[in-house]
Amino acid sequence: MEITGYIDKYKHAGYNLFKWRYELDVIHKVVLALGFACITGLAAQVRFYLPWTSVPVTGQTFAVLLSAILLGRWGGISQSMYVGIGVIGVPWFAGWNGGIGVITGATGGYIIGFIIAAFFLGYFVDKYIRERSFLSMLALMLFANFILIYGPGLLQLCVWLSIVKGSSVGFWELLTMGAIPFIAGDVIKVVAVAAITRGITQKRA
Repeated sequence: MEITGYIDKYKHAGYNLFKWRYELDVIHKVVLALGFACITGLAAQVRFYLPWTSVPVTGQTFAVLLSAILLGRWGGISQSMYVGIGVIGVPWFAGWNGGIGVITGATGGYIIGFIIAAFFLGYFVDKYIRERSFLSMLALMLFANFILIYGPGLLQLCVWLSIVKGSSVGFWELLTMGAIPFIAGDVIKVVAVAAITRGITQKRA
């Protein structure tokens, strides 16, 4: 009985953590979304550059994925805020930069991908709230990270290299510059967020 009561309490706590999405008014949701936009901006400053690429290693993807898990579709709104506010000049992109030049630069496609990935994950988190398991969320996050973020990121990086640098790069060279060096770190971040998701929610009994 004691163990059963603990499990029930755990499940109840998991649902209470997410029910605010349906109970809070819009103003409070906007405030939470803005808060996560700020967290993404701070995570962007955790960065370092590799000598062969203009794309830095940052902590942003962890914040992006976590925003979708905790805020649902509002995670996508939080990333839209992050991008929009950064575009108008607030210096919270990587390296304390801001302005439209960041979005049109080498890394702009990845930043746009943050919005797409957060809305994608947020949709599944909200719609299938009782179906979240570690493996299912891991698969969705891997898709969001490596397709929805890397996809536009690599595309824009290729265009930027061609137009701005006058360099024509092959597919493998493009992957070497904009994807392969970041895979191990991103897998670790994805696994960490999937574990957090599993820890605060439960599967259908």
